[in-house]
Amino acid sequence: MSRQPVALIVDDEPDIRELLAITLTRMGVDSVAAANLGEARDLLKRGGFHLCLTDMKLPDGNGLDLIAHIQGNHPNLPVAMITAHGNMESAIQALKSGAFDFVTKPVDLSVLRRLVETALKLDEQRQEAGRSTLIGESASVCELRAKIAKLARSQAPVYISGESGTGKELVAQMIHEQGPRASQPFVPVNCGAIPHDLIESELFGHKKGSFTGAVADKPGLFQTAQGGTLFLDEVADLPLSMQVKLLRAIQERAIRPVGSQTEVKVDVRILSATHKNLAAMVTAGSFRQDLYYRINVIEVHVAPLRERTDDIPLLVDFIVTRLARDNGVPRPQLAEEAMWALRGYAFPGNVRELENILERAMTLCEGDRIGVGDLQLRLPGESTVGSEVETTAELDSALHQIERKRIVAALEQAGGNKTAAARLLGISFRSLRYRLEKLGLGKAD
Repeated sequence: MSRQPVALIVDDEPDIRELLAITLTRMGVDSVAAANLGEARDLLKRGGFHLCLTDMKLPDGNGLDLIAHIQGNHPNLPVAMITAHGNMESAIQALKSGAFDFVTKPVDLSVLRRLVETALKLDEQRQEAGRSTLIGESASVCELRAKIAKLARSQAPVYISGESGTGKELVAQMIHEQGPRASQPFVPVNCGAIPHDLIESELFGHKKGSFTGAVADKPGLFQTAQGGTLFLDEVADLPLSMQVKLLRAIQERAIRPVGSQTEVKVDVRILSATHKNLAAMVTAGSFRQDLYYRINVIEVHVAPLRERTDDIPLLVDFIVTRLARDNGVPRPQLAEEAMWALRGYAFPGNVRELENILERAMTLCEGDRIGVGDLQLRLPGESTVGSEVETTAELDSALHQIERKRIVAALEQAGGNKTAAARLLGISFRSLRYRLEKLGLGKAD
């Protein structure tokens, strides 16, 4: 399946569509064409586009209508307007409506190529930013973003706590990318994944002949991160003997490669994380207190997903869009019941588990719609939800309880105003009325 960039061309003139398609092909960009607004909207539902080129005048509307549609439904898709020669008013109107650029007819191919290159760079920058952006608008996420921005200006060691799968490495990368070391390396290392007898060599490097298999000098991860940031993930898994050496490296800002008689000065910022309770490990004697205080100058806590369920729709949209793009497949939609199920699930594996659930669901779903069964959620104490009648009935009962609680809470928050409650729930008034009747909560006014 092709992983080349894909452009959507919208123009009612076959000659223009062909010219644009040929030009894009020569640039290594695939294209799909639509002759009118309706066709364009249908194609956009499939997803997977990296840019859109649209004519201003279309048989069933105009390019501004399409820009508005894209802004509302595909806000990250760059769209450029093709306008009549000399019609600067239309071009300006298109830019104000959200187009990133415009090109005039007759199309200058050199101008078109530069426009396409710029659009693809915008898409690449958006994708890179997305990898280092916390998705969500809950209070905890907003507070975390603000704290990251503040910590990025500091050089103090930061300890990031939180359950597995919450995004601790993402937080570390954001601290790095928003700080003065951003142009230097960000080096993550999972301390728990390195065999104990190799940790010292991995972190500090070694000299040729210092041990069996050391056939050449090798720089360690501290040297690899020189000038940048070293992120020690699962730092709690370091053996006590290595904790002593790490403490010295942090305090002295110098490391001694295995087999070397001299120290090497290093300039790195240390960020660390673990899902374990470091304070309890200090009390138990399995983690050194002096190292704990040295790496825990500032602590940042990343909340579990079950404490920010309002962010789940945003996360789902981001993850599904990314998976569809990366795999070159149409973007599926989640059934409303599937979204309710996700919002009521405990997510012991947090955001990482949500990603795995959605990736599996995209493989299992029929057509372009993900249903509850495709999610295969596990209920407490139960095996994976499948197609068995008994398990489905249990899931339906659990979903009804989740739904009832959310609707009651929304009604209370809205002071009994059902229209306002529907807005809070993100559903239509008609859908709320149906649910009130189905759950035995009384009819809507």
